[in-house]
This record gives sequence, structure tokens and C-alpha cells, in this order.
Amino acid sequence: MSITVVGSIAYDTVKTPFGSRERMLGGAAVHFALAASFFEDVHVVGPVGDDFGEEQLEVLRRRNVDVTDVERVAGGKTFFWQGEYGWDLNSRETLDTQLGVFEGFTPKLSERSRSSDVLFLANIQPELQIEVRRQMPDARFVALDSMNLWIDIARDSLVSAIESVDCVILNDAELRQLTGKPNLVTAAREILSWAPAGRAGSEQPRGPSVIVAKQGEYGAALVTRSGFFALPAYPLETVIDPTGAGDTFAGGLVGYIAAHLAGRDAGDAGPEELDEELLRRAMAHATVLASFNVEEFGTERLERLAGREIVARIAELHAMTQFSGAPLELRG
Repeated sequence: MSITVVGSIAYDTVKTPFGSRERMLGGAAVHFALAASFFEDVHVVGPVGDDFGEEQLEVLRRRNVDVTDVERVAGGKTFFWQGEYGWDLNSRETLDTQLGVFEGFTPKLSERSRSSDVLFLANIQPELQIEVRRQMPDARFVALDSMNLWIDIARDSLVSAIESVDCVILNDAELRQLTGKPNLVTAAREILSWAPAGRAGSEQPRGPSVIVAKQGEYGAALVTRSGFFALPAYPLETVIDPTGAGDTFAGGLVGYIAAHLAGRDAGDAGPEELDEELLRRAMAHATVLASFNVEEFGTERLERLAGREIVARIAELHAMTQFSGAPLELRG
């Protein structure tokens, strides 16, 4: 079951306490696609300028990612971001952002991209997310990412976009900002209660049914209408660069779900039918893929990552996060 991702393709210049890189391959769509490609075919939709090289596109092609809908804008410059991380790698300072061709981006989806059963709307303007969603009305699973900027300046449009998807992936601070609720669980429950106007009582899913809260080095949480699940981040002794970790996490999550929807009939594979165990396994794979992403700069680690490494680390994460034994009989 193929996946279409719409988002940024970029050059990043990054400095951390452990080194730096100039104009390395980056962007939300790139990190997502590399992670999701371990599970299903991925179609990337996004713009680049004349300065974007074939060498960078080849990174995606080597993972069998379809780059047909990567639009090269004549005379344009590729989206560029420069940032510096502090010692704890949780805080970063943006030093430069050049939108380039991304400023006037209008997603153009080929028939192949539109025919995907799974769609990921990476962090772009909510109005564009809505437009892409309209181009893919029959997608069986749609997930969305966003950021605090759009909550500040385009909240109404973002809410409309969220009402049209099945899964929302935000960090915990963004969930609280979006809903005005004081903690992660109440914020997620608020979004789960949103019903698109005119759809109440219909047979279609009423707004998102899966909320994922990214929590950086503390892991991630999953909230659905029937349950709650949380995983810590995979413990690493060496963390070099967190750039793109959230998009890699999303690629692992959505990719795993897409792979398992492929074996279900269309009538029985809606987001409401995704069982809790499947979603929990998807969270584990997302967590592990994000852990590989941060071990080196940019996409360097993902480019040479092997499936067997993912499987081994999944087993390690499973061993770390399970326990057995009956609870003690406590006094009082």
C-alpha cells in the first residue's frame, strides 16, 4: 500500500556540540520518506530549486522512493534552514531560514501520488494541507503534522485540516497550545472530540481517531478514544543531531500502519478499525527509527540503515519496556 508525503525538501546547515554540517540533505518529506520506505513504496511531493543536485535525489531513489513529483523550479533556490543546538540538544536556535521555492509552493500531485491509500501531510501551511486532502478524498489513512507558527497565525485553517484527517502528530507543547488544555491527555481528548461541521451522525470517522504526542528525549504518547499508551525514547549513549527526528518518527509510524492496512479489505480497514496493539507496535517502530536518525547528522545514518538493525533494536526496546509479576498486596 503506497504512501504519498507532501512537504519540504531542504538543505540544512547544522551545528551541535559534536560537530557541524553545511548544506546537508534535509526537509520533513525527506526524513519521513527514508523512514517509511522500510515498509512501503513512498511518493514524495515537494519543490526544489536549480541548486538541488541529482546526488541528493539519488539518496531517495536508492531507497526506492518515487521522486517523480519533486518539482524543480527553474531559477529558484531550495528551502534552506540553519540552526545551532545547545549541549542538551533539546534547545536550538534558528540562525537563518530561506523559504526559496517553498514560499510559493502549490502541491502538484500526479495520478500515481493521488492513487496512494495513505497520505502524510508534513508541516506546511494548513490551507495547502486542506487542498492536498481534497485531491485525495479516497485515502484510507491520513496523518498530519504541524507547528506552533500555524497555531499562532492560522489556527482556524489548521483545525479544519485536522478535522479531515485520521491521525494528528504534534509535540506535547503544541497540543496544549492548540487546545488551551493544561496537559497532554486532556489536550488529546479535546482533539478526539472534534467533529467536522456537517458530518455529525455520518458513517465516516468524525475527526481524528489517533493522537500522537512527540516528547523528544522523553519518548512519545498515543491517545485514542479507547486507550492511552506511552513509550520512552530508546536510550542512546551517543546523540549527535536531532534534526528531522520527529519526521523520521512519523515515517516509521505511518509506514508501519500502511504496511498492515495492506492486508485488510478496504471496507474493514478504516482508522477506527486500527486495533490498539497495531498502533502500539507502530509507535515502537517509530521510536526506533527516530533513535537511528539522531545518531549522526541529517540523513547520514538512515541512508545506510539496514532492516535487520531495526528488527534488533525493536527487540531491545521490547525487553526494556515490559515487566511481569503480580502486584504486591499493599496495606491501607
